[in-house]
Amino acid sequence: MNTLVLNSPAKINIYLKILKRRSDGYHELESAFQLINLYDELEVSSTKSKEIKIECNPDIIKLEENIIFKAVQLIKNKYKVKQGIYIKLKKEIPIGAGLGGGSSNAASILLALNNLWKLEISQKDLLKLGKDLGADVPFFLNGKNAYVSGIGDKLKEKKSDGSKYILIYPNIVASTKKVFEFYSNNKKFIKENNLQNSLLKPLLGMYPEIKSFYNKNISSFDIKLTGSGSTMFISYKDEGELKKIMEIIPINWRFFLAEAIQYSPLRGMS
Repeated sequence: MNTLVLNSPAKINIYLKILKRRSDGYHELESAFQLINLYDELEVSSTKSKEIKIECNPDIIKLEENIIFKAVQLIKNKYKVKQGIYIKLKKEIPIGAGLGGGSSNAASILLALNNLWKLEISQKDLLKLGKDLGADVPFFLNGKNAYVSGIGDKLKEKKSDGSKYILIYPNIVASTKKVFEFYSNNKKFIKENNLQNSLLKPLLGMYPEIKSFYNKNISSFDIKLTGSGSTMFISYKDEGELKKIMEIIPINWRFFLAEAIQYSPLRGMS
């Protein structure tokens, strides 16, 4: 049984601007994606059975809703693979957080299966498969920081900003679909597009506890939102700044310390 162990990185959006809604329902956007050193760990083993088995710790994702499961099915069906796969996922990146954990996991699995099953899928075709799974998957397949445009599928390399961050997660799973719908259904948000993240005001409108935290602390700290939330982040330079930030985090919320990285550990696997 051949096995690969992969570190699947998170990302933050340094900024995210929604430009318009397309006729197909997708949104045109501009963003800067920054990889950070917060990882999920995936242990991927090829098996002789035809079964797709996924073990997640903690057990928080239903199999049929798991983008990893969808990625395996996509590869098996398209390339007529009869072998099975056993995947052990150790989650560190919170779900519904705007950190790209699911998309990163999907990219990791596409790369792992291409390697384990010796499919020799080209980078170009992997990117197409990734796009079918989710708008952010091609970014993680590409494995480097990027300025992103289109619906998230147009990538231009950017340098790492070299910053240190504290990520503040309010233990709220924010639905990307619902946040975008809330944005689209409220014209005042569309007109107000000068913020670091166009989805900030919709998120605050949906979750009073996040709004309260943000309004209480934004005058003292440069609080930014990643993706459609619910994670916010603040950059810091030294231990003194970090201590001040940690003092404002509610006791029942989670936080992560992370640093910017230039390349994903997955880069070069294809």
